[in-house]
Amino acid sequence: MAVSLDLLRTFLAVYRAGSVTQGAALLRLSQPTVTAQVKALEEALGRPLFERLPRGMAPTPAADQLARQIADPLDTLAERLDGELEEPVFGRTVHLGGPAELVCVRVLPALADLVADGLQLRVTLGLTDDLLAGLAAGALDLVISTARPRRRGLRSDPLCDEEFVLVAAERWADADPARAPLVAYAENLPIIRRYWRTVFETRLTRSPSLVVPDLRGVLAAVAAGAGVTVLPRYLCATELAAGVLRPLLEPELPPINTLFLATRDGPVHQAVSAVRARLLLQGRLW
Repeated sequence: MAVSLDLLRTFLAVYRAGSVTQGAALLRLSQPTVTAQVKALEEALGRPLFERLPRGMAPTPAADQLARQIADPLDTLAERLDGELEEPVFGRTVHLGGPAELVCVRVLPALADLVADGLQLRVTLGLTDDLLAGLAAGALDLVISTARPRRRGLRSDPLCDEEFVLVAAERWADADPARAPLVAYAENLPIIRRYWRTVFETRLTRSPSLVVPDLRGVLAAVAAGAGVTVLPRYLCATELAAGVLRPLLEPELPPINTLFLATRDGPVHQAVSAVRARLLLQGRLW
C-alpha cells in the first residue's frame, strides 16, 4: 500500500530519536501530530512499528527493516532539497556543544574564519551526557564528546586524541607526586586517577587539595605553585614550552583519550556540514 512521504519522514525521525517527544522536536511538529502519523503508518502497513515503553519507543523488527529500506532514499532527497532551497551556505545558525577547555583553546580558533565569512554559531559548554541529550533532542547540531556516543540516532567520527601529562611548577618539580598536593577539576579526580592507574599501575586513594571545575583554572593554580595535576598536553603546551610548568614524567605510552564529533543520523544542513568538515580536518592537527 502506498503511503505518504510525510508519514515515512515522521517514522524515521521517531525511529532515530527513540521517542515521540524527541522526534516531534526534530520535526518541529506537535507530539499528538507525530503520534497520529506513526499510528496511521502502522495501520497502513498492517503491523506495529514500535513498542510503547514508559520512556521512549522500542522499534519492532518490522521498524528496523523499514528504516533500512527508506533511510538512504529519504536522506538523499532531503539533502538535494536542502542544496537547492537554502542559500547561502551559512543560511542558518549552527549550534555546537563541547567541553569548555577544548572549545575555547582549539575549536573556536579553528572556526574563526568561517564566522568571519558569515557563519552564525552558538556554543553550549557542558558535560558530555547533557550535550548528547541536547543533540538527540534537536537543541544542538554538533557535539564534541569525550566518549564514543552510544545513543540510538546519533553518529560520530573520531576527532582527535588528547594526551595527558603530569605537570607541576618548579616548586614541586622534584617532589614525589604521591605526596605533593593534588589539584583537580572534580572531587573524584577522574583524569588523575586514570593517569595513576595507567602509568603507576596503582589505585589513587588520596583526596585533592584544590578542586576547581574548569581545567583552565586547574592550569592557573598549578602554574602558580599550588601542587601537581594531570592535564591534556594541548592545554598546557605554552606553559611547558616557556618552562612555567614541567612534566614530571614522560612515559613511553602516555595515557590518551579519543574525542568524537557527533551529529544526528540523517541529512544535515550545509552550514552544519561545513563546520563538521572543518573540525574533522583541524582535529588531525591537534
